Amino acid sequence: MRRLITSAITAVALLTATAACGSGDGGGSGGQGGGPTKVKVGAIPIVDVAPLYLGKEKGFFAEQNIEVEVVNTTGGAAAVPGVVSGEFDFAFGNVVSLIVAHSQNLPLKAIAEGNSSTGQQGKDFSGIVVPKDSPIKTAADLAGKTVAVNNLKNVGDTTVRASIRKAGGDPSGVKFVELAFPDMPAAVAAKRVDAAWVVEPFLTVTKDQGARMIASNMVDAAPNMTVATYFTNEKTIKTKADLVKRFTAAIEKSLQYAQEHPDEVRKVLLTYTKISPEAAQKITLPAFPTEINRESVQTMADMMLSDGLIKQKVDVAELLP
Repeated sequence: MRRLITSAITAVALLTATAACGSGDGGGSGGQGGGPTKVKVGAIPIVDVAPLYLGKEKGFFAEQNIEVEVVNTTGGAAAVPGVVSGEFDFAFGNVVSLIVAHSQNLPLKAIAEGNSSTGQQGKDFSGIVVPKDSPIKTAADLAGKTVAVNNLKNVGDTTVRASIRKAGGDPSGVKFVELAFPDMPAAVAAKRVDAAWVVEPFLTVTKDQGARMIASNMVDAAPNMTVATYFTNEKTIKTKADLVKRFTAAIEKSLQYAQEHPDEVRKVLLTYTKISPEAAQKITLPAFPTEINRESVQTMADMMLSDGLIKQKVDVAELLP
């Protein structure tokens, strides 16, 4: 959290002096010289962002006269300062990162749904896994254990705590450690951590290596939870309103197409992840609705207040479209 806040505060200072990288227009129909508007989008290379890549492939952004460059991030905590500073025009990030940023008065706002939980226990794209011979049977058994998450004090530990509470355990003594998603399968197999929160395709990778899933943490946190959104900074919304409108239209069309064409989602995964074709056919896909589940985002904000991630109650209507 300290690292996020420090980086973000630095980013705020840069915001007034730095024009958004990658986007040369003022929100008109195209970029300089009448060509497409070039934008940089920060996104973690996991299954969640498949609609972004699918939209590029299908020409949905080109239809809006936008040329997208995707820049890999490690998670929402890394995407936030990038958007505040203008390094990214837009980014994909989980709702916890956005709520934390809002609580620190950072000028960010969601513009579109990113992805959601399937809402089905044991059949979600996200889960808590343990080594195959671990004595841990349920999330309640994680009390006092070490759990890997991709970003500390973020959506991973918040939803893992929700699973522990739902199973009747006490999350206060859990030790969370930060580890990149691609490194988690090996860490679980070598028992360097007691458990890990993973998302696809790494959930399938860990299970193929013998790990057991003990809880669907996103399902435990909130019904049909909106996990992430696409967001930008308020300066971009004000000064490049037409660009924001066009980007939003393109990503919403991409989300709808992804929801209706899961086979193509599995295919596009091969273009930006190291997943094998066999694994791509086995993974559980997230839901890709076109509308944000506002109630679930408020539930997360209230949970974060209880966990101490934020100090004051947040009305999520202030940061959602």
